[in-house]
Amino acid sequence: MESIKTSVTNAANYVAETVNSATATTSKEANKEVAKDSNAGVGTRINAGIDALGDKADESSSDAKASAHKQAI
Repeated sequence: MESIKTSVTNAANYVAETVNSATATTSKEANKEVAKDSNAGVGTRINAGIDALGDKADESSSDAKASAHKQAI
């Protein structure tokens, strides 16, 4: 019974991390567009670029966690 509970927990964590990754990807792409927008101020563009890097790190982290949870199912 414990292995079923563990499998369900890992499946739920896999889904959660997959959603987190998708959210980070969407945010990263939006920030990249702001960073490339020549109509935006320099400070705004720099901040968007920095935010895009953070989103990429979140995306990679969530992908790794999702993969680990998937393998544990």
